[in-house]
Amino acid sequence: MRNQLQEAVELFEEVMIYGTEHVVKNLDVPIWKDYSPEQIHVLKILSAYGQLSSGQLAEIQGVHKSAISSRLKKLVEKDLVQSEKDVKDQRMNRISLTEKGHEVLSISNAAINESIENLLKDQIDEQELEQFIKTFRKLKSILVTKER
Repeated sequence: MRNQLQEAVELFEEVMIYGTEHVVKNLDVPIWKDYSPEQIHVLKILSAYGQLSSGQLAEIQGVHKSAISSRLKKLVEKDLVQSEKDVKDQRMNRISLTEKGHEVLSISNAAINESIENLLKDQIDEQELEQFIKTFRKLKSILVTKER
């Protein structure tokens, strides 16, 4: 079981690497010329988690706070995210998506989904896809439960 788990982790990492490369190289969407993959990732994180502090964003992205500060500054300037004082702790800011941020993320997600669909079309049958979905739902449930 341990060897299989190790192989699964390595395959997952490789799929993330090659998948990201595929999307970045093959997406010809105007918004991907305006926003970096890292900026889009910030939008995805905020969409999944809701309001977060810049420190939480840095931790989730696995980068230094200065990298997040730079990304957030650009995203605020482009009106994709907003920063508001935390109601419980006025020293802390909470970052959230704006309406424009939701729109940009929606366009990006649609383009990514179309790209992946075209890549996998006629390569994976419905039963394989159902098993993939079942496995990833279970993994997500485990991860969400462990984090809370």
